[in-house]
Amino acid sequence: MINTGAIILAAGRSARLGGIKQLLPLDHKTLLQHVIDEVIKAGAAPVLVVTGAYHQEVAASVGDREVELVFNKNWQEGIASGIVAGVRQMIAGHKNVTSILLAVCDQPFVSASLFGQLVEAQTGTSKPIVACVYADTVGVPVLFTHTCFDQLLGLQGDEGAKKILMRNPQDLATVDFPLGHIDIDTPEDYERLLKQV
Repeated sequence: MINTGAIILAAGRSARLGGIKQLLPLDHKTLLQHVIDEVIKAGAAPVLVVTGAYHQEVAASVGDREVELVFNKNWQEGIASGIVAGVRQMIAGHKNVTSILLAVCDQPFVSASLFGQLVEAQTGTSKPIVACVYADTVGVPVLFTHTCFDQLLGLQGDEGAKKILMRNPQDLATVDFPLGHIDIDTPEDYERLLKQV
């Protein structure tokens, strides 16, 4: 996975969950640790974890994993601020990175294989964006090549990366991720997940 870095968004307040979503345990790891481990296993480097609401707790949970923590002081402004903080840091500190994998910390079924498929699809199609398909939509994890970095930096408020996917269908390749629709927003989501695994 040459010159491909990763940004994992872990800055949110988990308002609907009533706890720290990033640190929910699943199969002897937290949700965040799982995503970090899979993206590292896939070969992405560097791996940036964008923190915000629970910076201290999230930072402590990372342990000795080889990641770079990016504190998003504007986390209350919405998801776009986390993407912008991560991309800015990637561009400033890692000039060799030509593609970014963007992931969230609450999709429990992401895997190293899935991240690898995104990179392979980009190589095979030469499309600047490769997103996952699930539940009749496209979304994260998603790979962006450097030609999209300015668009990522232009996101605002609660605009996630999906806005860029919708705006550039001609530049988009996709990978199937049937379990991608499963994410953890509420206590009920988490309870359902524990019954599945």
